[in-house]
Amino acid sequence: MCRWIVCLLWLMSVSAWAEGRSPLDDAFDMQVTYIPAPAVVSGKSMLVYELHLTNFSAAPLRLQDLQVVGEAGTLLELSGDALTRAMGRPDLPAKGSDPLLIPAGVRAVVYLAVDAPDLAHRHISQVIRFSREDGSEATAQGGGFDVASSDPVILGAPLKGGPWVAVYSAQWTRGHRRVLYTVAGKVRIPGRFAIDWIKVDNAGKHAHGDGSRPAQWLGYGEPVLAVADAVVSAAMDDLPEPTDVRADRRVAMQDAAGNYVALDLGQGRHVFYEHLKPGSIKVHAGDRVKRGQVIALLGYTGSTTGPHLHLHVSDGTTPLDAEGVPYAFGQFERLGRFSDARAFGESQAWIREGSQLRRGELPGSFDVVQFDTP
Repeated sequence: MCRWIVCLLWLMSVSAWAEGRSPLDDAFDMQVTYIPAPAVVSGKSMLVYELHLTNFSAAPLRLQDLQVVGEAGTLLELSGDALTRAMGRPDLPAKGSDPLLIPAGVRAVVYLAVDAPDLAHRHISQVIRFSREDGSEATAQGGGFDVASSDPVILGAPLKGGPWVAVYSAQWTRGHRRVLYTVAGKVRIPGRFAIDWIKVDNAGKHAHGDGSRPAQWLGYGEPVLAVADAVVSAAMDDLPEPTDVRADRRVAMQDAAGNYVALDLGQGRHVFYEHLKPGSIKVHAGDRVKRGQVIALLGYTGSTTGPHLHLHVSDGTTPLDAEGVPYAFGQFERLGRFSDARAFGESQAWIREGSQLRRGELPGSFDVVQFDTP
């Protein structure tokens, strides 16, 4: 009799627990692996970061919409085409497949840029709505973080004069913003705020003739300048330069940066200059440099489709084993912009919008700028 009473009490307790608990949804694991600090781009304060979504269920899940939520309410809503454009898939799904349908066991990455005025020390999280194969829907909230409070490091001019085009796009599948490297057991995006600087003329052309030789490009051989009083943390100058810009070639991952220089800016930040001309690097690790000092010449080494200066700031001393962090230029003159990547690629005339002196920010995508000589 005693045994029956014990069993009855156990069954009653289990039943009560089952009735009182909330339904358990098999959903996405949500991770923000890089905690952002505000960056200022074209005069707007923004949070630039990534939400990693991993489907650990046994069946595909389709992402329907996403909200970025702050303490004061919703900061960003993405659905439909806007969500598709923000989505990246490291598994490289077949062309024409639904990028929002995440197979079981697969990770997707949502690349986010959120307007963030006065958000330092504020808590951010993400809410997603997704559907299952049977048509049912569910929501999940996660990936929460407190916004980092560090200010962007302010840089001097990396180049002289102009016009220079700030070449980057958050939408490019293989652009700096979306290239993830897994180094030392951790995924990172060193080029999160990288800009490729390419010189053009007033008609929008970036090269003389057919542009097949590096020396035909307008920026080739231009002096590259130290952006701050700093210590050289690394320098490499042993990679050769191809003679034909249009030739197909493969570059090992460790050589993707080409010949490069890194300067230690202090507080764990390093500025990287990449694709430098062979034999032009004038500094060595441990050297002290002054702002405006010529440290190398613009070149065409490493993984690149043409001569340019790749510039970014990160939290590490090597090109790939680091996270890209915000920075800003002390000042530059904004002259105008190309309407889009296609207009730039086709060397169409850029749009003049009147000279504007900009301070303490990064230029917008495909903005045309001029730097003062330091």
